[in-house]
Amino acid sequence: MIQVSVENVDIAPGHAVEWTVVSPSSAGSADGTHQGGSTTYNQAKHFAVARSAREADDTVCAYVAGTFDLPGPVDQDALEAALLHLVRRHEVLRCTFRQLAGDVSCDAIAPKDVELKREDRGFIGSSAGVREYLHQAFQRIDPLSWPLIVMGAVLREDGATVWFACDHLVTDGLTTPVVVRDIATAYEAYATGRAPDLPEVGSYLEYSRRQRDRNASLHIDDPRLEHWKKFVADGGSFFPSFPLDIGVEQGRLYPAVNETEQLLDADRTRDLEAACRDAGGKLFMGLLGAVGVALRKEGGPDVYRGIMPVSERGDGRYEHTMGWFINTMPITFSVADGQDLPAVLRNVAAAWAEVRLHLDVPFVKAWELLAPVEYRTIRTWPYAVNFFSYLDFRRSPGAEHHLTRNARKHVWLARSNGFCFWLHRCDTGLYMNTIYAGTPRAQATKASLAATLGRTVGNLAQSGTF
Repeated sequence: MIQVSVENVDIAPGHAVEWTVVSPSSAGSADGTHQGGSTTYNQAKHFAVARSAREADDTVCAYVAGTFDLPGPVDQDALEAALLHLVRRHEVLRCTFRQLAGDVSCDAIAPKDVELKREDRGFIGSSAGVREYLHQAFQRIDPLSWPLIVMGAVLREDGATVWFACDHLVTDGLTTPVVVRDIATAYEAYATGRAPDLPEVGSYLEYSRRQRDRNASLHIDDPRLEHWKKFVADGGSFFPSFPLDIGVEQGRLYPAVNETEQLLDADRTRDLEAACRDAGGKLFMGLLGAVGVALRKEGGPDVYRGIMPVSERGDGRYEHTMGWFINTMPITFSVADGQDLPAVLRNVAAAWAEVRLHLDVPFVKAWELLAPVEYRTIRTWPYAVNFFSYLDFRRSPGAEHHLTRNARKHVWLARSNGFCFWLHRCDTGLYMNTIYAGTPRAQATKASLAATLGRTVGNLAQSGTF
């Protein structure tokens, strides 16, 4: 699976069909009147921001989507059954959200009370037309309206490209491969007259309730906040700033640019992994260290300061569950010149060990308790924030079929004031997907940083040196 803008992929022309999730009991969507279950802190913050933006007529469009291929000819009834199975299987897709006083709550519609409505969208005669159609279809997702997923397929005689898009409210980086696996597996079963055989999934509402219960009493003097407090004190800000110039004005959002490029092929990525292992660390530590070194080479500081998403799925049933199972944690380590790979890896390992001691503190709670008052209700980052993310899609559910299914993840944001990139590994190598504010300075910064990072990881793969 590769993470790339849908505007930059080739999908063959075909006949477009869509399926909409419907339910007689969904009338209480965003403005429902019946009190339901808990949301996670991430969901509550995201929903409140979306509502505030709507009231201010300042909505920022975004989506997380996926596409994959099925061999043909495709049985539309079996595909419809597979899509319905997905919605009935995952509780978070049946949740409707509403704003309460100071919080957000939700109801979960019963599996038997959801159905699909099929709509024929006609023939699309070019790859460019398919790209534009999908990009527009993905943008129909509205975090304040149910359903929070849109689904469809572009059908051809020799196969189909299946697609879906969600709001971040119900998804995270590892949800996309879960959805691809679930739909494809269920389709193959229904097309041959069998029932789908998939692993057990957990209740996202139960996960949310447990998170709330663990942190209901968290207060500003709680010892669990010491890691965050030290991070803020040492750096002078709750949000670590991206250390390179991207030419943005304070308080302004710019049209976002979305680009993906390969840093290493599969063989060189394995070499990099071996170099990190031989130096006493893991690949993600080497990549984090390489990012810090590349930033320094581009004029950044000797100390890397950033925030990073950390999965809370674990290896149990949540591994196969749709939802937003992510915490965001601060990390700091030295990348001073003159250090070799083992030294940088030791710095990263020590910093990561410290992070792991404090994973139970939700990012949103730390934000509410420790950020300056003027930052507690903002709708976007206050400035370009330094952010590191790495995913190995080869380890995700269904990864053994990603190449044959041509599985792709699509993340999109309409406007930005920052610079975010996601490193990801798949069967064909190591890639970087970047979304950044569309300024000339940001474009130049991105090109230079990508080249420096590519050389840095290439050097590590070849010789184990920066």
